[in-house]
Amino acid sequence: MAAARVLLLLSGRPESVSFAKSVCGLLGAGSGLGPWPTHCGLKRGQLVLSDKPFPGASARLPLQRPPFCPFAALDQQPRAPGVELPPKGRGVDLGVAVILQSSDQTVLLTRRTSTLNVSPNLWVPPGGHVEPDEELLDGGLRELWEESGLQLPQGQFSWVPLGLWESAYPPKLSWGLPKYHHIVLYLLVISQESQQQLQARIQPNAGEVSAFMWLGQDTAAAVAATEDGTETPKHLPQDLPSSVPAVELKENGGAQPLALPTSTLLRTTPGTADSRERVSTGTKFALTLWLQHLGRKSRDGS
Repeated sequence: MAAARVLLLLSGRPESVSFAKSVCGLLGAGSGLGPWPTHCGLKRGQLVLSDKPFPGASARLPLQRPPFCPFAALDQQPRAPGVELPPKGRGVDLGVAVILQSSDQTVLLTRRTSTLNVSPNLWVPPGGHVEPDEELLDGGLRELWEESGLQLPQGQFSWVPLGLWESAYPPKLSWGLPKYHHIVLYLLVISQESQQQLQARIQPNAGEVSAFMWLGQDTAAAVAATEDGTETPKHLPQDLPSSVPAVELKENGGAQPLALPTSTLLRTTPGTADSRERVSTGTKFALTLWLQHLGRKSRDGS
C-alpha cells in the first residue's frame, strides 16, 4: 500500500485519516468551517497535522473547508443504504498550489480548460499533486512550471506557507459521492520579477490552462469577499472596473487579450452542479490569506 500522504496527531497520538472522514472534523472543527489553527510538519512527500504542538512542527497554519464539504455532511448523517465509498485503506491525498506574487504585488491565476474532468473552467492558482518523496516547495515549483512554463531562478524568490484547504470533488454531496479528497497546501512564492517580466516568459500548458491573469489587490479583495453558499456578494467596493485584463489561449496555439468581466470572478458556487466559469472556493480562501499577509508586511514596515 502506498505511504499515507496526510498524517494526523490528535493529542499526541497518531490517527489514521480515512478517505471518507473530514480532516477538519478530526481536528475538532465539528460542524464549523474554520479557519482552524493547525500545527504542521512539512516532510518530504507527507504533511503531518496536529491539534497541538509536536516535535518537528515547522509551522502553524489556518486550515479551512468549504461550507458544503461533502465529508462534513457524511460525518453528520447516517450512511444511506447502497452508498459505497472507496475502501478504508484509501487515505487523503496531498496537493500544493502556488500563489505566485510578482514584485509589483499581483498574483497569477489560471483558468482550467473546459475539457478537464475535474473542476473545468475554474480560476485557480497553479498546483497539483505532490509526488512521492518530493519536497512540498519543489512540488509547487514543478506544478508552476508544468502549467505555466515559468521557472524561477534560485535566489530570485522567497516563499511562505499560507494555509491549508480541505478539498473534495465533487465539492457537494448533492452532486454525487466524493471521488477525490485532498488537503491542499497554499504556498506564497514571491518573485523578484515584475508582472510584465513574468508575463513575457509565461508559456501556459494548453492541455490544462485556457487563460491566465495577473490579479491586483483591489479585485482580489472583492473576489475573496464573495461567499459561496449565498446568492449575492457582500461588502464589495463600488469602484471596481467592469473587466479585468487577461490572456486567452487560442485553438491554433496562439494567445489573445481577453477583457474578462469582473462579474465572472464574483460568481458564487451554485446550488446544483454546473461548469460555469468562476473562482474556486479554495482560491478565495487563498486570496484572503495573501491579502492578510500583505497587510501584516505593511504594518511591520517590511
